[in-house]
Amino acid sequence: MAVKKATKKTRSDRAQVDAQRRAYLAAQPPEVRKRLKEIREMVRALAPDAEESFTYRMPGFRLDGRPLVWYAGFKHHVSLFPMTASIRQALAGALAGYKTSAGTVQFRLDKPLPGTLIKRLIKARIAEIR
Repeated sequence: MAVKKATKKTRSDRAQVDAQRRAYLAAQPPEVRKRLKEIREMVRALAPDAEESFTYRMPGFRLDGRPLVWYAGFKHHVSLFPMTASIRQALAGALAGYKTSAGTVQFRLDKPLPGTLIKRLIKARIAEIR
């Protein structure tokens, strides 16, 4: 089976993704925007070679040509996608108390953002890709 090779984004592609991300964040309420920016910075720190993307109407990152994570804001929470079954299983104890589904974990706005957990989730996703 042939593996599809990742293509480099052009400057105009990157500018479009950047504009979409900025518009998305600007449209969020201040507390949601703050948390989404924190998640973005965590991803950038842990996967500096990941490329930003904007798909499914959400900002995210691609690593080695594959989706790494997306992040999104909602009225009462922010979410991190995709959370695969293997990640949910491996980090089940740490995820206890958070709402999860087949592909996401939600972080409520009325509670502090769990930076350590989010970093563990991002690292686990990086490991899955690589």
